[in-house]
Amino acid sequence: MHEPDLRLLADDIKRWGRALGFADVGIAGCDLGAAEQGLQNWLALGFHGEMDYMAAHGTKRSRPAELVPGTLRVITVRLDYLPPDAADPHAVLAEPDAAYISRYALGRDYHKVLRNRLQSLADKIGTAVGTHHFRVFTDSAPVLEVELASQSGLGWRGKHTLLLNREHGSWFFLGEIYTDLPLPVDASEAGHCGTCQACLDVCPTQAIVAPYQLDARRCISYLTIELKGSIPVALRPLLGNRIYGCDDCQLVCPWNRFAQTAALPDFAVRHALDRAHLIELFAWSETDFNDRFAGSAVRRIGHERWLRNIAVALGNAPPSPENLAALQARHDHPSALVREHVAWALARQRTA
Repeated sequence: MHEPDLRLLADDIKRWGRALGFADVGIAGCDLGAAEQGLQNWLALGFHGEMDYMAAHGTKRSRPAELVPGTLRVITVRLDYLPPDAADPHAVLAEPDAAYISRYALGRDYHKVLRNRLQSLADKIGTAVGTHHFRVFTDSAPVLEVELASQSGLGWRGKHTLLLNREHGSWFFLGEIYTDLPLPVDASEAGHCGTCQACLDVCPTQAIVAPYQLDARRCISYLTIELKGSIPVALRPLLGNRIYGCDDCQLVCPWNRFAQTAALPDFAVRHALDRAHLIELFAWSETDFNDRFAGSAVRRIGHERWLRNIAVALGNAPPSPENLAALQARHDHPSALVREHVAWALARQRTA
């Protein structure tokens, strides 16, 4: 295809993407050399914790053509996810007996929603140009998605390491299509965080150790989702009532006053998870957990870690006969991991 045709195709791709529900679509090249060094430095510091997959693929994460041979460009997309009718997150965090679940996980699993739409966009491109080699990604492979989105003009990397956009804040998912089409690339956007460091100051565990530098081992999202074993004792009191993920750095970000709510019904709150209480969720059996989180991102942590997380939150809650009884009902749970965290929480409830 000639350059004018490629420019027209790029415009069509962006139009088709928006018709599929994406808030924005951009196109990036494949030179991620600067980000590659940053990734290597981050790994060398051990900030990835138990996320061995961050290092497992070598340079494929920062060299798209090594991951998918023939890749010349990366089509990037943003998809807003903030549930429009969810309970006020600040109010939930302020109520210690309530359970706080990250806003992105209140509805349907974003992997399926995003992947299906990316596939539809890739199919649309194929209809227009014929055979083209591509692969779609939704946070499921070694991809430097924030760097690619930044290079394609969808926003800039904030000091909390998430992508920020002036019209949409940061409450959105990212996805990519690796393609062999030599499409014109979009201009990247300069950062607009200025001297603000609200995200660094608000982080409950001080996981943002410096601007643009996250020690995942201290991050509540890592501790409640990625970490498979015991949550470090020193960090448990800092989790508060956060049982799956953490949004504090986004809640405090000034750019999120411009955030848009989700246009897709997939991200509407399920099972009243935006206003559930710890005792209620702690009583769920494994069957309850699997049934109610069918099609949800939360299901990936399993019932054992679900109970681990809630036990910590109950240990952080004000002492009450109800909290004490809920914990005692799990004190002989078959899982040693659950028993350990329940014992810690019981001690907190009895001595608080």
